[in-house]
Order: sequence, then structure tokens, then C-alpha cells
Amino acid sequence: MTIRKNLVKSFLLGTALACSPLFPTTNVAADGGAALTLPPYAERPATDEVIYFLLPDRFANGDMANDNGGLEGGADITGFDPAHKGFYHGGDLKGVIEKLDYLADMGVTAIWMTPIFKNKPVQGTPGNLTAGYHGYWITDFTRIDPHLGTNDDLKALVDAAHARNMKVIFDIITNHTADVIQYRECQVENAPARCPEYRSLADYPYTKQGSKDGAPINEGFKGDDPVHQTAENFAHLTDMSYAYTPYVPEAEKDVKVPAWLNDLRYYHNRGNSTFEGENSLYGDFAGLDDVFTENPDVVKGFIDIYKSWISDYKIDGYRIDTARHVNDSFWQQLAPALKAHAAAEGIPHFYMFGEVFDGRPERLSHFTTVAKLPAVLDFGFQYGVFQTLVEGKGTRVLADIFAKDGLYGEGVADGLPTFTGNHDMGRFAYFLKNAHPDMSDAEMMKRITLSNALMFFARGVPVIYYGDEQGFVGDGNDQDAREDMFPSRVAIYNDNDLVGTDNTTATDNFDRSHPLYQSLKAMSALYLSTPALRHGKQAVLASSEKPGLFVFTRTDATTGEAVLVAVNTAETAVAYETTAALTPLMGDCALATDKAGKATLSLEPLAFAVCGMGQK
Repeated sequence: MTIRKNLVKSFLLGTALACSPLFPTTNVAADGGAALTLPPYAERPATDEVIYFLLPDRFANGDMANDNGGLEGGADITGFDPAHKGFYHGGDLKGVIEKLDYLADMGVTAIWMTPIFKNKPVQGTPGNLTAGYHGYWITDFTRIDPHLGTNDDLKALVDAAHARNMKVIFDIITNHTADVIQYRECQVENAPARCPEYRSLADYPYTKQGSKDGAPINEGFKGDDPVHQTAENFAHLTDMSYAYTPYVPEAEKDVKVPAWLNDLRYYHNRGNSTFEGENSLYGDFAGLDDVFTENPDVVKGFIDIYKSWISDYKIDGYRIDTARHVNDSFWQQLAPALKAHAAAEGIPHFYMFGEVFDGRPERLSHFTTVAKLPAVLDFGFQYGVFQTLVEGKGTRVLADIFAKDGLYGEGVADGLPTFTGNHDMGRFAYFLKNAHPDMSDAEMMKRITLSNALMFFARGVPVIYYGDEQGFVGDGNDQDAREDMFPSRVAIYNDNDLVGTDNTTATDNFDRSHPLYQSLKAMSALYLSTPALRHGKQAVLASSEKPGLFVFTRTDATTGEAVLVAVNTAETAVAYETTAALTPLMGDCALATDKAGKATLSLEPLAFAVCGMGQK
């Protein structure tokens, strides 16, 4: 099933890059030569980045001595089992450092990593254990997980990235901590599951008796409004009868850092969320301890935690996990505080974006307009690409999504991170394979390339999910989409056919000659050398009710330079009439003029073209 480089020649050979000597700083290529000239990382806005999203544990193993995280025993204690998809596999921060040139050569300018803070190594019930390799079960917010390295390793990584003119973005959590708290009403010893039912505010309000008619715990804390803004409302909240009765097993007493996180008053303690109504905010996410983010002490505590990482390591941004499960007032305080602190530390373009797992711009935009987050992951874009290139819907879907950009606020949509798949939902290649099991490798390559072209050249900040450049497919979502880039020992990973190569995940997969790596490298180069593609205003010119043409322009407000991007999602050729004089940047931008003087741009099936239009 090998796909050779000629599958991408149509646009690699048609690329005309305008790398300008005006940029003062040069990114270093793997061979020591100049790859692209870019402004210094501290001077670049988010719209000038190409982001690469990775799980350190699954990326590269630079230090085998830390594979067990300094723990002794079996996998149920250390969390390390490289043959199990749900345990640590050995990747670490030193491994990321070793592969920075691989990323720089592809055109990556920013690395986003899943949380790297110290996690509870293993969670779950006997026979159903998994490990915290992904980073979302934090116990210590002040140190790096020993499986991934040390705080000094992080400093080395940030310094090495900055030396290459690359940024480092952390993945952070405020909604929950690791699953440490248990409830007296349903102790693990007496039940197979930990309090699956949620106790609502209506039935168990914040009163001393834990009932609707109970006396308020204190004045101003009546339970009828869960959002409390003053510390006085929380000063005497010591009676836990308003929800479940929480306790911490002796072995995990004081395991959380900073110490304030061990105070049971700082958690909602209402049982597992069903992600509906109020319990989407106040319930435990799959048993994880849901933090009482309405409390001013908690707001201050998290602001202090995440300020310290900015001050101590000069990182460049935060992706915020589970943002939709935290009250708006928390974000209204945390986001501006961290942005201001970063600016004071010499990081004026600190990039913050929340994860709101919803494909509707009407829902996503709430978090930029009301909650006041600077940006959110663009699940709307991802869903539009899925509908057009996987489900075969018309390109009008994309036009409709972009037509709602104004909902996010003036200019905000330009800075939304765009992506085609991720560690939670799965890979774009899997979506294609699952929907079309008989699709040829060649067609998968074309559709994946089209999805990447939309991600790079439409408005937004492109995010490459690690392994996509090596043709990883996966078997689904979550653990099934988190393969190893270094030689894997997981059987269900290693039996997958990868796109564009005869390799499997059982081998090292850092092949710079892979056609998808090469195509992403070409797209990155064009994107980074063309201001209109990075932050130009977008205007949709054509779309269709059926698979076919999608055309838009990007126009740089400063220079007036314009670029036309045309995409064909159909399996037949299409043509677009235009009066513009086009210059090829990527793909075939040649115009054909008929006897009547009409000029048309023709696109082959599942093809795209990026064309310069001069000044508008």
C-alpha cells in the first residue's frame, strides 16, 4: 500500500514561496540551514503559529531511567506497561527535546503538550485500572510528573524550543484533580462504583441539614445561587451535609499540592456528572474530584499556580481543559489575570484557548463573549471538515460555519485553533476508514491532504495532531488514538495499516520523507511566508449544496495583498469563473479563457489550489 512522493507532486512542484529577508529571526532547520525566517517568538501573535499537539508519553523516549516514575512494583503501582494502551509507555520531555529539529523542519513553530504535571499513577477499580500517562489526573500542580522527567528537564525543553524560535504551550486543568475523594454514602469497599448518581442542588442545597428546608450554612450562602463572589460566603462552610459526605483514604491524605487542594470544602462533592444541566458544572467528571471553582480562594489559588509556571519557565500559552464544565465567573477572573501577568513577564502574545467540546459556533462563542476566554478550540471547523470530506455533504456546510464567525467577537475567529482530529475524538484518517472501509490509500491521502489544506489556509491557527504526518489511523477515540511514535509494543496499534507508508507503529515513525510530512512541510512554508494566509480577512466566494467547489479569499489588511484558495471536495473535476489574474502559490492556478473571454480555474477531483491575486 506504499504511496510514493508523486502523490503530492501536484502541489509541491507548484509551490512558489516568497520567503522575505525582512523577518529578523531565522528558524533552524535540522541540517543547520535556514528553513524560514520568522519574527522572534516573543513578538509573534498566535495567528503566526503552526502548532503541533503531542502526548509526551507517546512521542519519544529520551530517558529510560524514568519509565517507572521512580516507583517500584508492577504496572498497578508504577503505571508503566508499554504493551497496554492505557498505561505509561516511556515517552518524556527529553524525548521531545531530541525531536525538536524534526518538528522545526516540518515548519512547526509551537508545541502544545498534554498536561505534564505530577499525576496519580494509576486509577480505577480492580481489573479496570489505567494510568495517568495522558496527564489529566493531577495531584501536584507544582512539579513535572516523574514519568516525564523533572522541572529542570522542562526548563531545558523551553530553552531548546526558544533557541529554535519555537513556542511551548501547556495544557492546564482547573475543573478537577485526580480521583482521591471518596464518599461515606457509597464507599468503594461496599460498592462496585463510586456514587454514580448525582445529588442535585435542588434536593441537597448548601444548607446545614442538606435539605430544601434546612437553615443556610451562613448568611449569603442560601443554596439558591451556586455562584458566590465573596470570601465571606465561604468562611464558615464546614458542614458537609449539603452534598455527599466526603473523606480521603489515609494513604492519600495530603497527597495534593499546593496544600489548599486537600481541603474538602474546595470541592462540590455531588457525585458523578451526567453532563446535563447543573451537574455539567458541579458533578465529578468520571469520578475525578470536581473543584469548587466558585470559591474566591480557589480562583486565587489557581491564578497563583499558573502564574508561577509563566514566571519560572517563560512558557508561551495555555490550552485549558474542560472549560465548559467550569462557571463563567471563574474564567472572567482567571483569563485576564494570567494574560496580564504574562505581559508583565515579557510575553505580550501569551496564547490562551479553552476546550469546549461542541461543534456549534452558537455554543462555542459563549466562552469568548460571556466567559471572556481569549479563544476556544474550533470544534465547529472540525465538524465542518468532517461533514464535507467524510460524510460527503456539500461545501455549504463550511460556508455556514464561517458565516457565524462574528458570534465570537470582533476578529476573535481569526485566532481560533483549527484541527481535524485529536486525542479525545480520534484521528481524521480513522473517521475516513471507519465511514469508508474500502476507501483506497490514494483517496485517503487526497482527502487527508484536503483537510489539512483547509486547516492551514482558512482562517484560524492550524494544529497538527502528532502522528498524523506519519499516516497514523488509530482504531477509534481516546486510548485508541494515542499511538506511539517510537517503536510500540501495543498489539492493537501495531496491526493497523498506516496511510502513505508500509511502516507500522511497531517501528520508529519519524520519517521526514513520508508524503504527508512533506505536504505539511510545504503548507507550513507557504502559510508562514504569506501574511494574508496567517491573519488576512477571509471572504467566502463560492460553495455548493453538494460535494464540489469551495472558494475563499484571504486579504492582508496592511498591504492589501490577497490570496485565493479553491478546494474541490467532489470526485469529478470542477471549474470556477474569475476575472482575477492568478499567480500559482500551491497547486495548479492556470486559467483557461474561452472564446467569449470567460476565464476559468479548473480543479481536478479532490484537489486544491492556492493562488496569489496581487493587491486588492
